[in-house]
Amino acid sequence: MTLPPHWLRVLPAVFVLLWSTGFIGAKYGLPYADPLAFLSARYVLVIIALSLLAWAGKAVWETDPKQWLHLAVAGLLLQATYLGGVFVAISHGLPAGLTSLIVGLQPLLTAFMAGLLLGESVSRYQWSGIMLGLCGVVLVLAEKAGVGVTHNFGWQALIPAITALFGITFGTLYQKCFCPHFDLRTGSVAQFVPSLLVTALFVPVMGEWRIEWTGDFIFALGWLVIVLSLGAISLLNLLIRHHGAVNITSLFYLTPAVTTLIAWLLFDERLTLQQWLGMGLTMLGVWLARRTSR
Repeated sequence: MTLPPHWLRVLPAVFVLLWSTGFIGAKYGLPYADPLAFLSARYVLVIIALSLLAWAGKAVWETDPKQWLHLAVAGLLLQATYLGGVFVAISHGLPAGLTSLIVGLQPLLTAFMAGLLLGESVSRYQWSGIMLGLCGVVLVLAEKAGVGVTHNFGWQALIPAITALFGITFGTLYQKCFCPHFDLRTGSVAQFVPSLLVTALFVPVMGEWRIEWTGDFIFALGWLVIVLSLGAISLLNLLIRHHGAVNITSLFYLTPAVTTLIAWLLFDERLTLQQWLGMGLTMLGVWLARRTSR
């Protein structure tokens, strides 16, 4: 699937906007469900929706067992490991801001690993942009992360967040290296099915099958299924297909800033001068990181 140049220019902005709304799921859904049970329900609905879309569109299913394996591994890293880690970390008391800061190290880790695994060269402009973007993210999230405030969390919260960081980093690199091209409907099913199996397997180990079907939970579940899994993750797969790893992951620096801006618009959360400055630094950093990798 080859996209027109003007679509390729628009996709990153749309992806960042959709991905940044992921906080809605945690804000409204986690109080009513065990994190892994929540994700399991999400994966079931996504698999059903994608299978119906594939059937209606007469999509071609992959026949190469090796390609199925690559898609499964990428899915386990990008879905089960990353999302599972983030949800479990927040449910164990790690503030969302600190979780974002930990996962926000992804562009740095990706830039380092991309040179080793994919042979991608990272220019001085890109390194400058990566570091500048990280500084901007820290400024945006410093207050929300609870700097100077004592939080009751330990390694049981930090380890899942660090695991999520490595999951999305190596998932992006793995998919870019071994399976960058696939039908977004059938290929995504191949990624979500093993994620569902592994996540469901860990529910009784790390939690319980608890879901309260309240209005807030149903809204959060529907949002995560339609907007995040069917929308944002499909866009992420397209970006992995058409861009370099450093180019893609630099976009994740924009997520905390855009999320903070959305919270300001929807929930009237106060924005400080420090946060506005951080958003400016983040946007400048992403521009530098992406300008030499197109």
